[in-house]
Amino acid sequence: MADPAAGGGHLSGGRNREVCRAMNPLTTLVEARFDPHYHNKYATLMAAGNGALGVRATHEEAYATQTRGMFFAGLYHRAGEGETTELVNLPDLVGMDIELNGEIFSLLGGEILRYRRELCFASGELARIVEWRSAQGQRFTIASTRFVSAARRGLFCLRLAITAHDGAATVRVATGIDATQTNSGRQHLAERELRVFDNCYLQGRYRTLDNASDVTLGCACRVSPQAQVSFSAKNRRLLQHSQQTLATGECFTLEKCAWVSASPDAPDDGAASVALRALRECATVGYDALLAESSEARRVWWRHARVEVDSENEADQQALDFALYHLHAMTPRHDERSSIAAKGLTGEGYKGHVFWDTEVFLLPFHLHTAPSVARQLLRYRWLNLTGAKRKAARGGWQGALFPWESARSGEEETPEFAAINIRTGQRQKVASALAEHHLVADIAWAVATYWQATGDDAFMAKEGRALLEDTARFWLSRAQDVNGRLELHDVIGPDEYTEHINNNAYTSYLAHYNVALARENHRRLGVPDDAFTAQCEDFLARLYLPVARADGVIPQDDTFFSKPTIDLTRYRASAGSQSVLLDYSRAEVNEMQILKQADVVMLLYMLPWRFDNATAAANLDYYEPRTIHDSSLSKAIHGIVAARCGRRDEAYRFWRAGCDIDLGDAPHSSDDGIHAAATGAIWLGAVQGFAGISVKAGELHVTPSLPQQWRRLAFPFCWQGRQLHLVITHDALTVRSDGAVRLFINDTAVDVEGERTFCLSADVCKEATCNRMQ
Repeated sequence: MADPAAGGGHLSGGRNREVCRAMNPLTTLVEARFDPHYHNKYATLMAAGNGALGVRATHEEAYATQTRGMFFAGLYHRAGEGETTELVNLPDLVGMDIELNGEIFSLLGGEILRYRRELCFASGELARIVEWRSAQGQRFTIASTRFVSAARRGLFCLRLAITAHDGAATVRVATGIDATQTNSGRQHLAERELRVFDNCYLQGRYRTLDNASDVTLGCACRVSPQAQVSFSAKNRRLLQHSQQTLATGECFTLEKCAWVSASPDAPDDGAASVALRALRECATVGYDALLAESSEARRVWWRHARVEVDSENEADQQALDFALYHLHAMTPRHDERSSIAAKGLTGEGYKGHVFWDTEVFLLPFHLHTAPSVARQLLRYRWLNLTGAKRKAARGGWQGALFPWESARSGEEETPEFAAINIRTGQRQKVASALAEHHLVADIAWAVATYWQATGDDAFMAKEGRALLEDTARFWLSRAQDVNGRLELHDVIGPDEYTEHINNNAYTSYLAHYNVALARENHRRLGVPDDAFTAQCEDFLARLYLPVARADGVIPQDDTFFSKPTIDLTRYRASAGSQSVLLDYSRAEVNEMQILKQADVVMLLYMLPWRFDNATAAANLDYYEPRTIHDSSLSKAIHGIVAARCGRRDEAYRFWRAGCDIDLGDAPHSSDDGIHAAATGAIWLGAVQGFAGISVKAGELHVTPSLPQQWRRLAFPFCWQGRQLHLVITHDALTVRSDGAVRLFINDTAVDVEGERTFCLSADVCKEATCNRMQ
């Protein structure tokens, strides 16, 4: 990532304003120059959020190529028949029509003399400063800041300051609530009421077109006392118009305080008055005090979550801070009927739907930093069991088949058809909802991971039991008898370029684990052996699990080894673009040894105790050259498996590639939203890969494998009710615990209470209190 002072590159580390400096050493994200090609990438990367409300970092002034966006977690709607349920893109609060001496302000005209945008991860504040010369030759400085509050769920604040430098100038600014915003042309909200209270507070009330949900937005714009103010309501826009004539060096200021509330489950006529009271209170408190309040809430959160790395590459710490910033912003801690969408709250991508990404890539971070959040994410699945059972029944199966894409209702939200093939004119069915059933076992895996890390018996007696048993019943009914053994046919594993195959290794091993978990939990709860237990025993004894060849390679499915290979070099060079589908149809790709993403390697990651390092290495060597990595989920998993095999350089290369999925310089890589799972994978790579943390038979193992570029890695970690803090160098591991805990360091059992340091090096110990682990 280039230094902006050098004039190149878009992304760089740095330090931001006083509130951020006071909370160092967190990094920042900088946009060093204005480039319309990067409008939507930066709108995503610098988006603000608090888990309930997400606001894209679009510019205040309008550009045809930028996509505005504001989202409230859990607020979904289907625009009409044949449409897909999607997360509603709410009326806009960011946009401003800015006129300077009669000239509309736009960075596409005039001359940019200075430009810088910077997101402070510590405070969550985004700041932009522009020095601009108009076509008429007059210089202005336009400075703006904004944040979504981490302390008040519905609060969004923005501040604008315009200074005239070359003589008198008239400034006009119009801003308020713009309900012309849509989801790529689809309108979800009907306007119910627009009001201005006390000649100050603007409020718009809206209801989804199906009359199921209400949304209320309000804002107050405080301007310089010298400014003239008026209001208008026209064409779905409720605006405050402010005008002021400035002398040379004088500044026009506007402080916008906004409040957003939503009732996703039912209309709520009383919400408007509650929202207005909240807006009045916030506007009275003011921007600076609200920012300080929010920054303090973030400071507390960062203390319990931040991963610190001392690296030769400063971008490594920035990537970790970036990932955790977005993990905080995207997680709906306020609402157990919501989960984390594949794009978080940063864009319209994937319609705001929830995938297996949440349980596998995102839940572990929360589990080991804030276990109650992980519990809530699992309750989201439990609350949607009814829909999962209905889907299983429609397929002729028992138990629960969770939707591949989920929203709020628990019903399947995956579109039936993909886009029209412009060559054939035909629509192709989306196969994931029909056969990518490994999601069922992924949820069971997450339940087990939660219980091992927390020992939450109350959860396992109710929600955990229901999730494990109903998912197990699905597999019991899904398997078919083939000459005395049970097999799983017509499935799709994580590798979505290989569809409708039999005995996919990932699916079969995870299904086996799912059923074993249900049986063991049944017994642990003291439930007498019954027909369900007997079915589980039979399934576990007879399910076919693909076994490795003599060279240690596990077949991805029944036919994978018999398929031809092709040279994937140029497709791998453009990973993420699915360029292979420009040269081959999906049917042709399905008949070659081409992987979209990790599949057998994903299995090695999910169930590490089942396979030794030699098997892991053999499969990594075989499958990685055949993998294009067209999914953002892929490279990080290869990196973790490589780290577990002791391949530190290879692991680091994969980890860095995973960081660059969003943070790399490609201009359109994140236009429609963040790759949420990739942010979770950045944390996973550091903690599970390089720190070497894994759970085997319910025991916590730490097998450090730091890359050569890292001198030190430190992070908090929750385990079975204890708060741990680990510091790892190439020579030593220091563990601090607030109570007695047992863990295994390089497979040696140790007990820690307080703080202990363990030597990882063969050199002579430098600490008299340390314990040699080699």
